[in-house]
Amino acid sequence: MDYRCALVTGASKGIGAAIASRLVGEGLTVYALGRSEASLTELGLQLGDRLRPVVADVRDHTAIAEKLAGVDIDVLVNNAGGISSVRPLHEQTAEETEEVIALNLTAPLQLIRMMLPGMIARRRGHIFNLTSTAASAAFPGTTGYGAAKAGLSQAGRILRYDLAGTGVRLTEIAPGRVETQFYLQAFGGDAATLQERMYTQQRPLRPEDIAAVLVCALTLPPHADVAELTISPTDQAIGGHVYPAGPSSLR
Repeated sequence: MDYRCALVTGASKGIGAAIASRLVGEGLTVYALGRSEASLTELGLQLGDRLRPVVADVRDHTAIAEKLAGVDIDVLVNNAGGISSVRPLHEQTAEETEEVIALNLTAPLQLIRMMLPGMIARRRGHIFNLTSTAASAAFPGTTGYGAAKAGLSQAGRILRYDLAGTGVRLTEIAPGRVETQFYLQAFGGDAATLQERMYTQQRPLRPEDIAAVLVCALTLPPHADVAELTISPTDQAIGGHVYPAGPSSLR
């Protein structure tokens, strides 16, 4: 590969840490972005000098630009995201709705905007947007999250037109259920209930599975781009239907 440096957001744990580890193994220098300095430092001790911690909030694109000044990023992995609650939109606070859009749509678009001029000038680069099967299937209680991921997915389709002929590739990876702490806040910090409800009945994906498919797409020859990729647990059918009892007045 001609790629030398990668920026991985949400790299302190879970999928982001697994991706950072695989990219370091491929010989890239990885700028690992996250809010937890302690977690990033520990990851750096595990992976060595090629792992460069970047302590910042993914929504603060001005601070990120300052921290990466002079660094040529060849591979951008928009992995960071979040969902603070799983309940109907009308039961959420305004702050919860704003946060889920900022984390899952606005932040990755700002990073793409920042990184693309350098990639285009060097005529090499690869952007990975990690969306979700929630971008295309209906999961109750995830209106804002699903809308944000769907927006990022559509942004990628449009960007491919803008990038045609530049040498820059863009890949969307849409995972199904992955065993991480992603939903921990939505479960009120109850790790035991999260494990029981989400990960014990069917075999989920692991963070290493997502890292593996990303590296497969990255290491294809430059003329080939995996545009969109859905990776699902073997035991999970995406989406579903719930039929609650109707209002008594309509019976």
